[in-house]
Amino acid sequence: MSNQAQANEKLPAMLVSAFGTDITEASISHGIPVFTAHRNAYRKVVEFLYNLEEMPFRFLTDITGIHLPDNKEDLGVICHLHCLTSNVRVRIKTFVTTSDSHLDSLTPIFPGANWMERETFDFYGIHFKGHPNLTRILNMDDMLIHPLRKEYPLEDQSRKDKNDAMFGR
Repeated sequence: MSNQAQANEKLPAMLVSAFGTDITEASISHGIPVFTAHRNAYRKVVEFLYNLEEMPFRFLTDITGIHLPDNKEDLGVICHLHCLTSNVRVRIKTFVTTSDSHLDSLTPIFPGANWMERETFDFYGIHFKGHPNLTRILNMDDMLIHPLRKEYPLEDQSRKDKNDAMFGR
């Protein structure tokens, strides 16, 4: 049995045992275990995986945001971790609301989370508590919106030089 298959078998039970109802969903997607953690347990779950003795997830592959405007908790953060010693991957998801978009920062665990969290803040408006410098990283500092949220039109509505009939509208 491969390391990933063993992890797919063991990790759900380990996390549910350690966090109970704070793990709201556990599944396997494309061969990778995916866990949805309650927002208050997000950092604790990542820290737990980081400190696992038999399979330490010490490499933060990515942190990104998502916006699902039709959901009650419409903003989310997806965190990808990798255990380099056993070549096992895991994905942690957590969700917040637009009106209360605060999560604990992962920078105390992974210093490399700094830029990823800044990008997620910049594009989605998710605030990471405890982040050392949560400022915009790619957009202008005085920008008032978070452009990857789906609440903004895809095109400039003020343009008059387009003929919509040319685009099948």
